[in-house]
Amino acid sequence: MKCNVGGMDRRLRIVVGLAVIAVGIYYQNWLGAIGLIPLLTGAIRWCPAYLPFGLNSAKACKNEDKEQEK
Repeated sequence: MKCNVGGMDRRLRIVVGLAVIAVGIYYQNWLGAIGLIPLLTGAIRWCPAYLPFGLNSAKACKNEDKEQEK
């Protein structure tokens, strides 16, 4: 699994994920569990939704991918 989530994208996903979870806990609503998705994708640095569109915001991983292709 190649990482495709970069630095700022990763931080934003983690913050948004934690915020959604916190709101779900505050309102005692199970929809806060949706916050696990951005939290996990930020933590593992891989987003399956990026694959069909060919997106990659990880600069460091882009360099690693090029070296592996050689």
